[in-house]
Amino acid sequence: MSETTPRAVFERLSRGISEGRWHDLADLYAEDAVVEQPLVSAAPGRIEGRETIRAHFAGAAAMGLSLVARNTVIHETADPEVVVAEFDYEITGREGTTTAANIQVLRVRDGLITATRDYHDHLAIARMTGGLPALLAAAGA
Repeated sequence: MSETTPRAVFERLSRGISEGRWHDLADLYAEDAVVEQPLVSAAPGRIEGRETIRAHFAGAAAMGLSLVARNTVIHETADPEVVVAEFDYEITGREGTTTAANIQVLRVRDGLITATRDYHDHLAIARMTGGLPALLAAAGA
């Protein structure tokens, strides 16, 4: 399998997150990549550009969480640039360990991620960082 296929690029992204290599991840994205997070309520739901994505990953690194992908299933689509990945994160943080479900839709062109739609369990992530009250406040709950 070519290292530039959507499947291979997703696998590198997932491995990098699981290994905590946050500062390397933005290099997997195109200069003008767009990350959409439709379910997020306390942070920007749309992140544009590699350098903004790099800053986002730096923020993730600062949270002090370990996110290890488990139970990954990658679905090929009729579009050769797109894969859909279903997986769980085993999240370990200051509040303990939990599991969070995730779905990511990735578009990859010329070996770089050009767009993603990320459906993560932000409540589980907030719970592990102690940020649940702030997330609920941002959501108006």
